[in-house]
Amino acid sequence: MVLQPAERHCGDWSHRRLGPWCSPTGSPAPLSCETGCGEGTWILVCRLLVPTQVSLLSMEEDIDTRKINNSFLRDHSYATEADIISTVEFNHTGELLATGDKGGRVVIFQREQESKNQVHRRGEYNVYSTFQSHEPEFDYLKSLEIEEKINKIRWLPQQNAAYFLLSTNDKTVKLWKVSERDKRPEGYNLKDEEGRLRDPATITTLRVPVLRPMDLMVEATPRRVFANAHTYHINSISVNSDYETYMSADDLRINLWNFEITNQSFNIVDIKPANMEELTEVITAAEFHPHHCNTFVYSSSKGTIRLCDMRAPALCDRHTKFFEEPEDPSNRSFFSEIISSISDVKFSHSGRYIMTRDYLTVKVWDLNMENRPIETYQVHDYLRSKLCSLYENDCIFDKFECVWNGSDSVIMTGSYNNFFRMFDRNTKRDVTLEASRENSKPRAILKPRKVCVGGKRRKDEISVDSLDFSKKILHTAWHPSENIIAVAATNNLYIFQDKVN
Repeated sequence: MVLQPAERHCGDWSHRRLGPWCSPTGSPAPLSCETGCGEGTWILVCRLLVPTQVSLLSMEEDIDTRKINNSFLRDHSYATEADIISTVEFNHTGELLATGDKGGRVVIFQREQESKNQVHRRGEYNVYSTFQSHEPEFDYLKSLEIEEKINKIRWLPQQNAAYFLLSTNDKTVKLWKVSERDKRPEGYNLKDEEGRLRDPATITTLRVPVLRPMDLMVEATPRRVFANAHTYHINSISVNSDYETYMSADDLRINLWNFEITNQSFNIVDIKPANMEELTEVITAAEFHPHHCNTFVYSSSKGTIRLCDMRAPALCDRHTKFFEEPEDPSNRSFFSEIISSISDVKFSHSGRYIMTRDYLTVKVWDLNMENRPIETYQVHDYLRSKLCSLYENDCIFDKFECVWNGSDSVIMTGSYNNFFRMFDRNTKRDVTLEASRENSKPRAILKPRKVCVGGKRRKDEISVDSLDFSKKILHTAWHPSENIIAVAATNNLYIFQDKVN
């Protein structure tokens, strides 16, 4: 595809194996992508703390602790704003798991190789690499500070020994190469062993440089920097199935980039009105089709989804398909427009379905039916009575993500009080689970949680008035082929796997 110019962590990591995550007799068991809700439970494999400095960290497993770089184990209460995880993403094989945080750092975990053959440990990950992806900047022309927060991370398929990923903050997308090095050159003629230049007059013999073994080092280097193309904040990046291009979306525009060209992009969607006072909606998320490189979808703050085909016009302001569910007039309220705003959109792995997340629900749409979703799942409908207070504390504007499992049969998304929800599309069963420090003791049994709306509360239920809205699960990820999930809760990353009996 020919492109034309557009208009213009790291402190200490706690690594522990924890006990089985079982449901009590008579309670709905957690979901399994093969067996559904009826069978299979989940266990918490490890809880990892987001670091405070950019360096490789120590890890703790049970009682034995090994120290690296003389770092110390940090307590959860010392977490700062910069430590909060802002994105989580598995690579295409699931061997690596990347997280980004509000401090502009990217931390990559690698799956334990020896754990693959041990069923109860197959979900263990350790720190592989950590680096500073973005720094805070200041736009002097607009007197605007640009945060270093990582908004999205997207992996590219592995083609050789190195790994490549895209990371973005509000304005700039970067392509990173992550590679290993276990040898170093020695025996230069013009430099000494410390890298200083030698006096040519002292060189009397010619040496042939050689490669010497060294401790394994993982290096992250920026290969491309894609900047100065977005006036508004970038909310999405998506790699095309041709693996030559990707798109970046902000509030009003979507740009198409070639990986080899950093100084120009092609504007494929522009919804900015001539008069900004006429602005009625903004772009909230965008993603390419997993198999067709010409097709992409983007969602809006009005709760609508547009499917576009780049084979038709070069500028896709006119959509190919328009997905919208008619609003029930009886449910109309002051908050209707806010809670209908779509915060995330995802194609299924098969490419047949689209999943969207708004404030209260997850919806699944068939590409062949535009007038209504084929499935609607209530995430936390008990919050309808709390919308006024949620509006006052700005929680109503939280943007929750949603993910498919590898077979597109189970959906996962987050909620408040560190709850996250799973919905089995085949059995129509659902479960609420909690990612909590208090419940992460070794061999601790974690029960499915229930929220009591009114009336008499049971012993195992939590009142809706007791929910902690400062604890929220916004970012989750599911292993592409196995039942291993990653859940981000503030500066904690929880990794769960299903329990195989």
